[in-house]
Amino acid sequence: MKRELDIVIISDVHLGTYGCHAKELLNYLKSIRVGTLILNGDFIDMWQFRKRYFPKEHMQVIHRILKMAANGTKVYYITGNHDDMLRRYTDFSAGNLHLRDKLVLKLKNQSYWIFHGDVFDLSIKYSPFIAKLGGKSYDWLILLNRFINKIRVAMGKPRMSFAKTIKHRVKEAVKFISDFEQAAIIHAAEQTYDYVICGHIHRPQMTTHHIKDRKVTYLNSGDWVENLTALEYKWDRWSIYEYDEMDFDPSNPKLQVNNTTGDAERDEDGDELKDKHSIQLFDVIAQNLGSEK
Repeated sequence: MKRELDIVIISDVHLGTYGCHAKELLNYLKSIRVGTLILNGDFIDMWQFRKRYFPKEHMQVIHRILKMAANGTKVYYITGNHDDMLRRYTDFSAGNLHLRDKLVLKLKNQSYWIFHGDVFDLSIKYSPFIAKLGGKSYDWLILLNRFINKIRVAMGKPRMSFAKTIKHRVKEAVKFISDFEQAAIIHAAEQTYDYVICGHIHRPQMTTHHIKDRKVTYLNSGDWVENLTALEYKWDRWSIYEYDEMDFDPSNPKLQVNNTTGDAERDEDGDELKDKHSIQLFDVIAQNLGSEK
């Protein structure tokens, strides 16, 4: 059974890099039925994109999102710093797919300001440490982390994130993340938003702050490289979803279904796209990837 959700926000998927957990994201997307899906920046990593590395699972994530759009889900692709080449096409729409630099929503008389967050790199003193973690060095760190986690799991030990541990222990990294969050909250209060939702720093978060006489809630969707998290909105409440591989383990009795009652699900997962125009947005992305390399 798919979980019914009103809104899902994911960010920093970084398709096209070794660190991307595309298989896990695909499992998650297949497990939900959502009215609005917001891809809040760095969905495809155009900085590190190479034609020789774009695995099947990465393409399947794109196909899944196209299928969701074709079946009625509104999909907003908000640009980030790793896919900033798409900003030249802002406000482009095709069917249920919409390309934007930012998004403003109104839910239950409360205003939401949604954007990736890289704009704050210009107003905060950029940490040299964070810069070193970026790009290929960060990608290789994540790849090494995956290899070691396989050994840890085989030994019955829990997974661990090197990048997350380093960021939480190094003073410069902690200060950068704190300054980023504070800047987002202050800017949201100044522009009278009730909620500000970002990605970019790969840190899932949900906190409420009082700035002068205004209450501002800060949300961050985390990422699908280190944390494997998403923001979910249902019954007028937000929550942080964290991927648990046991929820998708085929040996889990809860996931076993009677083959005679799964026709509708098989049809949904096996049919062709109903809205052929939806693929135009990802045609634009593909053209950019080809032209910039």
